[in-house]
Amino acid sequence: MLRNKSKALFNITKKMIPGGVNSPVRSFSAVSSTPFIVKKAKGSSITDIDNNNYIDFIGSWGAMILGHSDNRIIKKLNSISKNGLTYGAPHEAETRIAEFIIKNIPAVEKIRMVNSGTEATMSAARLARGYTNKDIIIKFNGCYHGHGDAFLVEAGSGAATYGKPSSSGVTKGSSKDTISIPYNDKELLKKTFNRYKDKIACVIIEPIAGNMNFVKSNKDFLKLARQLCTKNKSLLIFDEVMTGFRVHFKGAQHLYGIKPDLTTFGKVIGGGLPVGAFGGKSKIMDMLAPDGPIYQAGTLSGNPLAMHCGLETLKIISNKSFFKKLNTKTKSFVNGLNEIAKKNNYPFHADSEGGMFGLYFTNNKPKNIEDIKNSNIKHFNKFFNYMLSNGVFFAPSAYEAGFISEAHTQKDFSEVYKLFTKFIKSIT
Repeated sequence: MLRNKSKALFNITKKMIPGGVNSPVRSFSAVSSTPFIVKKAKGSSITDIDNNNYIDFIGSWGAMILGHSDNRIIKKLNSISKNGLTYGAPHEAETRIAEFIIKNIPAVEKIRMVNSGTEATMSAARLARGYTNKDIIIKFNGCYHGHGDAFLVEAGSGAATYGKPSSSGVTKGSSKDTISIPYNDKELLKKTFNRYKDKIACVIIEPIAGNMNFVKSNKDFLKLARQLCTKNKSLLIFDEVMTGFRVHFKGAQHLYGIKPDLTTFGKVIGGGLPVGAFGGKSKIMDMLAPDGPIYQAGTLSGNPLAMHCGLETLKIISNKSFFKKLNTKTKSFVNGLNEIAKKNNYPFHADSEGGMFGLYFTNNKPKNIEDIKNSNIKHFNKFFNYMLSNGVFFAPSAYEAGFISEAHTQKDFSEVYKLFTKFIKSIT
């Protein structure tokens, strides 16, 4: 599969855009390759400027739950865009989508719209600090909460100690109040609270991680986080930018039966347009300006195109059969891969929830980022490039989750099964 036009344009782009991309993972550098340049997308398929077609298992990182260019969403977008693209003023769709989310997510009593997941998590953390009048944020190794300075932190040199910047440009001052500890480590979470209990503003976590690959948290671990936050008057923030309306209509918090104080959203709630949101208890949200002293603002927040298309998407997926079908489809896909690996005695495992899945080049289901690091990353990279060269697009990193949409078909899966079998035989 030739990508000459893509390679040529990418080389030109690199002269104008850092790395040739507007988000690092798109560079394909982690898999020692160069990206294709998209021309169009429809359903489960994405097409590059060389007219190569790929079965897409990324779906704009989970946003396209209905598939690309869904006719219902395109129709809504075309209709609404005639009334203007952005107002910088209130409009009815903001109220309607807020009303819809609040009705369906019990933990959310009030919500504010922003433009990205990073904005949502950054704002939620500031709100938590302002509400509690405390400074420390606890996060977990491998969980990604956007590129806000307070979140670009890696674990400190000792257990339960303040973190250090994981990116140049992040000052020690920005990261000094963030503690990053291993995911699913109950004992260290207890020790951290014991040491800093009266200083902890919040615990922020992906209840199902999507940025160290797809890794589920342990229910007892989440229950402990809830208990410790309640006991110490700290806030529990669920980052559901990926999992919200993706692993279940009511999010990962419904699957675990745990109610956070604040939740961040993104991806699906924009129907394919840029969006983010954060919401929670009224008494917390009321601390935001203009009602309270905690400032947060955005000119394009609540953009009418995203609000209308997002609400349309949420209405479609609220059908009781939607997630039942999506969950069954995704589990069938990963089970098929697991069966092929088992049949060929190949060290591999796949797991899923709702429309989200993970592929691990190891026999064991991972419980944290260290397990992913210890998997066969070289085999994943070979797998990615083999699949891409044969028209299948998985995430270009062993540390990213994958996504299934309503548009994916059994024919798509059968093609992957056939290629996966050939790949295993070529590498063993």
